[in-house]
Amino acid sequence: MRDIERYVLQVMNARATDGDEVVQAEKAIFYYRSLNLPTIRSLRMKLTRWYDRAHRDLPWRRTRDPYAIWISEVMLQQTRVLAVIPYYQRFLDRFPNAAELAQAPESELLAMWSGLGYYSRARNLQKAARQIVGSGAFPNDYVSILELAGVGTYTAAAIASISFGLPHAVVDGNVRRVLARWTNDGHADAQQIADRLLDRRDPAQWNQAVMELGATICLPREPLCGQCPVAAHCAARSAGTASDLPLKRAKPAPEHLERTLLVIRRNGRILLTPSLRVKGFWDLPEHADHAASARIGATLGNFRHTITHRHYRFTVKEAIADATPRRSRWHTEKELARIPLSTTARKALRIYNAG
Repeated sequence: MRDIERYVLQVMNARATDGDEVVQAEKAIFYYRSLNLPTIRSLRMKLTRWYDRAHRDLPWRRTRDPYAIWISEVMLQQTRVLAVIPYYQRFLDRFPNAAELAQAPESELLAMWSGLGYYSRARNLQKAARQIVGSGAFPNDYVSILELAGVGTYTAAAIASISFGLPHAVVDGNVRRVLARWTNDGHADAQQIADRLLDRRDPAQWNQAVMELGATICLPREPLCGQCPVAAHCAARSAGTASDLPLKRAKPAPEHLERTLLVIRRNGRILLTPSLRVKGFWDLPEHADHAASARIGATLGNFRHTITHRHYRFTVKEAIADATPRRSRWHTEKELARIPLSTTARKALRIYNAG
C-alpha cells in the first residue's frame, strides 16, 4: 500500500496537469485501501473453493514435475487449450525429459511442434533444455528459472509457484483482465495487485484459480458474471462496466491478406521451398514468387488461416514447373510425413489430396 500512496503523493506534489493521471492515482489508492485482510481472505476462500469443484481436468494439472509444467506453459502461450492437449502428450512421450529434448535433431523437434505456430518457442525450449542438462537439474527458484532461454516473468512465476510452491503471482492475459475488472481500472498495475492478493500459503492453487476464472468465466467480451464465485468483489460489475472496460493493451487492427499456393508435381514428387515465415520449415511455392517460372493450372480450393491480427485467404492451384527453382527441393509423399511442413502447406495438401 505504501508504494501506491507514494505514487499518489508524487502525482499530487508535482501538480500534474494530466487529469486522467490524477484520477487513475486516486482510483488505485482507493482500491488498495479497500483490500483489507478480511476482504482478501473472503476473496481467496470463495475463489479457491470454486476452483476445487469446477476446474477443468487438464493433463498438466495432474503433475508437479517442473519439466512437464514448463512444456505446458510454453505451449499455452498464444495457443488455445484444446489445441495444446494432443500436442502436449505426444511431445512428452517423445521428449520425456530435458536430456531427450536437448539432443533431439531440430528437424524432428520442429516436426513435432508443427501446427502450434510461433516456432521460436520450440527452439528456445531446446536451448533451455541444454541449459538444464548443463546445470544438472531443473532450476528450483524463480531467478534461476527466469534465466532459461525463452522464459519470461509469467512463465517463471507459473513454474515456481505450481512446481515448487514459491510465492510468485502470475499475470497473463486472463489474469490481467480479471484484475482490471476487480478494480474497474484497465490501466491498473496488474502485477502489483496480483502480488498483494496472492495466497502465499498455497500460491499454486491461487494462481491457477485466477487463471481458470479468466479462461472460463471472466471472458473478454461477454463475462459470465452470473456464474462468477467472486462477483461481490468485482468493482466493474458493480459499476456496470464489465463488458466494455478498456484494457491497457490495445490489439492491433486486423489485416486481411490473400495468397496463392502452388502444388507442383513431377514424377510422384512435390516441390517445396524453404518457408519465409518459419525458419527451418518447408512450404509450398507461392504464386507471387514463381509466376515467371511456373505454368498455372486449375484452382483446387481455398482456406483461411489466421496469425494474431493477420487474416489470410489462401487459394490452392495446380502448376507445372519445367525447372527447379533455386533452394527448392522435390519430396516424396513419405518424406512429407517426416519433414517439418508449415501449417499452411499441410492445409493446402489436404485440399489437393481430397480433390
